[in-house]
Amino acid sequence: MQDFIKQKRAVEIKLSLVEFLKSKPLYYNEIDYTRMPRAYASIKKFIKIPKVIHLVGTNGKGTTGRYIANALYSLDKKVGHYTSPHIQDFNERIWLDGKNVKDNILELAHKKLLKLLDDDFLRTLSYFEYTTFLAMIIYENCDYVVLEAGLGGEFDATNVFAKVLSVITPIGLDHEDFLGNSIEKIALTKLKSVTSKAIIANQKYEDVQKVIDSIKDKEFVSYKKYLDADIINMAKEIREENRLPLYLQDNLLVAMSVLKELGYEIKKYMFNQPTLEGRMELIHDNIWLDLGHNYLAAEAIKANFEAKSINLVYNSYKDKDYLSILKILAPIIKRVEIIDIDDSRIALKNDIIKAIQDNNLKYKDFTTIKKDEKYLVFGSFSVAAKFKNMMKEGDCFE
Repeated sequence: MQDFIKQKRAVEIKLSLVEFLKSKPLYYNEIDYTRMPRAYASIKKFIKIPKVIHLVGTNGKGTTGRYIANALYSLDKKVGHYTSPHIQDFNERIWLDGKNVKDNILELAHKKLLKLLDDDFLRTLSYFEYTTFLAMIIYENCDYVVLEAGLGGEFDATNVFAKVLSVITPIGLDHEDFLGNSIEKIALTKLKSVTSKAIIANQKYEDVQKVIDSIKDKEFVSYKKYLDADIINMAKEIREENRLPLYLQDNLLVAMSVLKELGYEIKKYMFNQPTLEGRMELIHDNIWLDLGHNYLAAEAIKANFEAKSINLVYNSYKDKDYLSILKILAPIIKRVEIIDIDDSRIALKNDIIKAIQDNNLKYKDFTTIKKDEKYLVFGSFSVAAKFKNMMKEGDCFE
């Protein structure tokens, strides 16, 4: 048995990062919340952790985090931004000093991590847990790391690291199977990730504030306390000049409040860099792409389009409330076009069709983009990846 384990270990150490991650399922029905803390304790003395800014919430983590990272980088700081999931390339998850990490840096970090972790952790760590360690090894020489929680907060893999500040973005219903079936339960697990101080973004649900008020040993500060008329006008100018959707202005203001909390003066140039892909991104003259897949995302997007003006290229995972999401978007939808996705987590097509019909919407299978109509690609990272691949191959234009 010992010989078998040694042989298996030797094979694992030779595997490239891509090959190694193929053995890790992306999604789990159950998660061992003790595994990541135990694994980190076993290698903690070998990893240098920079100043961590931890982002937790349901929506807006990615863009808020990228605004923060870009601003710090503009101040000549060495900065990492860890975000997930990716649309097409794994490297999108690990941003370092203004660009996605290069393959050779990923491989070097992977080789180091393979040597640090023992056999049991190499075998059992999830895809996200392993890649979180991978990112932190790459970020060892940074001044700051903007670390985005993957799911939840208290038990998220990113929560094992000490942090200088937490940022709580808008909290809503999502991942109810893991986090709870109410705003109060979801907010509690997210807010329990805070160790000392947190900046709170604008929240839609009163229950979030109730949970905040119940936590007496942490400091929670509204982002609005950092803002004045000049900063608000600056954010508006940046949004208008870069043709950004309205909801990104709020994310920008939260990022500005973080920089003020860290002791930096706010300058316009710090926030004029590109944001993340897939956030109300105009990817063609008549096509917008957004990675949203929940109520808050649907509400934010609806404000950017006129009534019955957009064709929705759509599909959804089984665990999302697509009936309610389509209800929110219905006023702006001219027609739903169902894009086929090869993924076991995708809802049955007949169930999607029923949800469309229940909202009195027209529908068809997605085939091609018409030049004289407007389109919104929305529903999940899988929808975005499929559509972008079709664009790359030239298969989606009439």
